[in-house]
Amino acid sequence: MARRKAVEFAESAVRDLQGILDWYREQHVPEAGKNLVRGIVSDVERLPDFPESGRVVPELDVAKIRELIRPPFRIVYRIDGTRIRIVRVWRGERILKIPE
Repeated sequence: MARRKAVEFAESAVRDLQGILDWYREQHVPEAGKNLVRGIVSDVERLPDFPESGRVVPELDVAKIRELIRPPFRIVYRIDGTRIRIVRVWRGERILKIPE
């Protein structure tokens, strides 16, 4: 049986989640932000069992870089060996910029 992959959050993803909480708090609806972040974490918690459940990020077309969609956010992650690394949590309309 295949070994489950560990999930870790990159600093960039942690900052994204904090930004979500901050924005909703500034809008005077902190519970909405907390609920969104809880939902995102819940989605991520399923990845060890189903690491390829997210779609390949269209802008990159690389099989190991995938995303889950939790409107209005894109949860971008990378599958590496024995781990899944959450790299960004962005608004759905944001286009991933590819470095030159």
